[in-house]
Amino acid sequence: MDAIEPALLRALTAKGYAKLTPVQSAVLAPEASDRDLLVSARTGSGKTVAFGLAVAPTLLEGAETLPRAAEPLALVVAPTRELALQVQRELEWLYAQTGAKVVSCVGGMEMRAQRRALEQGVHIVVGTPGRLRDHLERGSLDASHLRAVILDEADEMLDLGFREDLEFILDAAPAERRTLLFSATVAKPIATLAKTFQKNALRLATANEQEQHADIEYQAMRIAPTERDHAVVNVLRYFGAPGALVFCATREGVKHLHSGLTERGFAAVALSGELSQGERTHALQALRDGRATVCVATDVAARGIDLPNLDLVIHADLPQNREALLHRSGRTGRAGRKGTCVVLVAHNRRKIAERMLSAARLHPKWGTPPSISDIRQRDHQRMMENPVLTDTPTEEDQTLARALLEVKSPEEIAIAFAKLYSATLPAAEEMLDAPFSDPRPNDRGDRGDRGERREPKERPNRNAMENGVWFKMTVGRQQNAEPRWLLPLICRRGHVTKKEIGSIKILDRESRVEIAGHIADRFEESVNRVDIEDGSIHFTRMKGNEPAPKSAPRPDPVVEKLAEAMAEAKPTREEKAEKPASFDKPKNDDKPYGKKPEGKKYQDKKYQGKGKPKFDGKPGWKDKAPSGDKPHSNKSRDDKPREYKPRDEKPREYKPREEAKAAPQKPKGDLINASKRPDGSKPVGKKFAGRKPVGKKPDGKKPGGKGNAPGYLKRKG
Repeated sequence: MDAIEPALLRALTAKGYAKLTPVQSAVLAPEASDRDLLVSARTGSGKTVAFGLAVAPTLLEGAETLPRAAEPLALVVAPTRELALQVQRELEWLYAQTGAKVVSCVGGMEMRAQRRALEQGVHIVVGTPGRLRDHLERGSLDASHLRAVILDEADEMLDLGFREDLEFILDAAPAERRTLLFSATVAKPIATLAKTFQKNALRLATANEQEQHADIEYQAMRIAPTERDHAVVNVLRYFGAPGALVFCATREGVKHLHSGLTERGFAAVALSGELSQGERTHALQALRDGRATVCVATDVAARGIDLPNLDLVIHADLPQNREALLHRSGRTGRAGRKGTCVVLVAHNRRKIAERMLSAARLHPKWGTPPSISDIRQRDHQRMMENPVLTDTPTEEDQTLARALLEVKSPEEIAIAFAKLYSATLPAAEEMLDAPFSDPRPNDRGDRGDRGERREPKERPNRNAMENGVWFKMTVGRQQNAEPRWLLPLICRRGHVTKKEIGSIKILDRESRVEIAGHIADRFEESVNRVDIEDGSIHFTRMKGNEPAPKSAPRPDPVVEKLAEAMAEAKPTREEKAEKPASFDKPKNDDKPYGKKPEGKKYQDKKYQGKGKPKFDGKPGWKDKAPSGDKPHSNKSRDDKPREYKPRDEKPREYKPREEAKAAPQKPKGDLINASKRPDGSKPVGKKFAGRKPVGKKPDGKKPGGKGNAPGYLKRKG
């Protein structure tokens, strides 16, 4: 505490700080003085106050108060608007006695108001990367006098794609500044960013990054996929926390769950990226004021947000990875307070949840959501501990109590008090029993307390189910029913597991499934709910054991006798073996496939195949020569080669062709005379200009060939 500036120490004392957290003590160590810092610490460890204390000597320079506000001296960059506004509030009370002016520049708020605030002078600017870059590019933010730049939740900013904006902001700051980088984990991108923009940075790690938060109690509750909302209601009612945060995976999920909780009577607010900045600010303020007790949010609220009395975090939807799981859970159990984190696990995502929890080195207690009887028992306990009953009554309270006792009996007054207390509580939801057993027998995973490996349990035979009850489904082979998609459908619709399902028989138009007898009633209730999926498939409970499928009607006796006679007349396998093969049949010379006469082509039209020549008066193949030569052979009939006789060709006498006289050219624009011949007459059958004339040529030959006849007009264009 001795290294803290006096003005900041007085602010901490007024706030009730009696002891610094590990990360706050680390940044005040002598070796960290006036140096760049790369700090990794768990969420909720007091990082905002830590970097506020770390940069105080750089900003104050030994003075009690800061100079008149002009250009900013420090710049804090945060990933989200909510975190930036929270950092602004923290620094305002921490630097209140130094006269510091802290301004926020975040997206979603009026740009002109922020520009006017910067022009009036400021000491510390807190903002998001995108909006700070806009102010730098527009010239409304002067970074030339910055003494320190702090990057809060740097890993989250890199994950959100702000790397280019961060590099732009750091390049605009002076080279002799201090750069403090705070992050929950120091991954490779963070190390690269630190190496590029920090000088001789001191690495501070206050706790193991993989270590479970000691102030948070983790519980994993198994639910059916369709009962997520009911489970959230019962968990909220059972714990009765003054502040609870429920995380959903999508904005639509937030909207749906928020409306459901509000309808049931919870004081709930929503927080997601689709809301405006004003709506998000009002939601967080309602939680801080106590006007709301439940906040349904996406992962936008998973980083840096510090809400008072937030004792419960519920993962209605599983997070994407272990980092998101730890950051979500870190909203509770802050500043020495104890918190509870509940992970709702649908049975079809149990393996995913187990791997994620194992990667985060968390060992939650597995169980089921609280039942109505459990919630009533907790309500009675809380009612007996209500301050209305335990606080010392005043004289006015005693006077009113005596007046009530004169009119009503003590029992009637107690009943009225119980009714008033219960009327303010939302009703609990009735949930189905747990559809499967605990996947882990203890809190130490697959091994016992001593580390020994537990023996594998014997799996029941699915086909040998005792007291099984059969259900009929309206889907069969004609609808391409297969066990690989029928089994998940049955588990999802009936909230059962594979070991509670026996045989599955698929018929033509229906299928039958065997369910364990002790859960048959619950299965029937689940599959026949109104708001079920796959509503085209209906389940019907069958009476008694599985009835045998109806056999096909017996055929007519006449048909049976005819079938027997045909079976007797059919040759046996031995008779078929004695029958000669087709290639052993005697050849008949009269048939086309018999031996043909030598030198003669079979010319019967009856047996001419496709593509063979015909001999009905049309030219065809000639008879073969006795030697078997083909008709087109160049040999003579007597097998003597033909003598080569060159053709007696005489050289042709060259006669030059008479050239046609050039016709007078017509002007191109003369369309009337363009089609006329040189002598003024029109070609026969020709009406349009520019085409080849039709009719006899001057020499009496037929038209045709290439080019134009001599004397014809050759028109261009």
